[in-house]
Amino acid sequence: MPASQPRSRARDRNVLNRAEFLSLNQPLKGNQESRSSGRKQSSQAGAAGAQNSNTKERRQSQQLPEEDCMQLNPSFKGIAFNSLLAIDICMSKRLGVCANRASSWGGARSMINLLGITGHGIPWIAGTLICLVKSSTLAGQEVLMNLLLALLLDIMIVAGLQKLAKRKGPYDINPGLLDYLTMDTYAFPAGHASRVAMLSKFFLNHLVLAIPLRILLVLWALCVGFSRVMIGRHHITDVLSGFAFGYLQFRLVELIWMSSNTCQMLISIW
Repeated sequence: MPASQPRSRARDRNVLNRAEFLSLNQPLKGNQESRSSGRKQSSQAGAAGAQNSNTKERRQSQQLPEEDCMQLNPSFKGIAFNSLLAIDICMSKRLGVCANRASSWGGARSMINLLGITGHGIPWIAGTLICLVKSSTLAGQEVLMNLLLALLLDIMIVAGLQKLAKRKGPYDINPGLLDYLTMDTYAFPAGHASRVAMLSKFFLNHLVLAIPLRILLVLWALCVGFSRVMIGRHHITDVLSGFAFGYLQFRLVELIWMSSNTCQMLISIW
């Protein structure tokens, strides 16, 4: 029995070494090739997908606007400007105590709006035209004609600057009808602030007023300007810049001041 077992094993080996059984002892080449080709294709597809994702990310980073991109090395001026802008927005939101009915001073919103109307352009232009029609003196007509010129210049300059800046207010408040008529739809610069600054300077220079009236005139201009911050229509910097532009407009009107003869010619044409 022990001798017969090695003989049977040798026979089995000889049988398996025959040509018709050789394919059973060798691994399938097709499966290996298919597996290797599948692996190569999957690796190539993964590499292509990674390249496509990288190219898409590069394109998206190139298409992103500048304000959405991270600045790793901002300049000192940029840091200072952004800090001041953040402080301006924060302070303006805190001072917007009449921005809506739910605000801390929401009950005084109608009164603050009424104060703002006193610095609107439409009432001032209408009042100037009425006074010009009723005026009978040459000096009065000269002052009123230049005042009308100043009001028209104020509306055009402020509307142009607001269209260029397109800065919105601290609160999402829709402009009123009078604001649309004077194209005062954006925040920078504040049209009411520029107008009251120009008017107060104009009256202080060309009208003889007592000291209490001069003080009241300056206080009126300040109250109208900062009332726009209280109702949430403008930032603090919008009002301060409006005061500065109002003074510059007054200086411009003084440079192009129309004489009495020019005013009489324009009145006769009208």
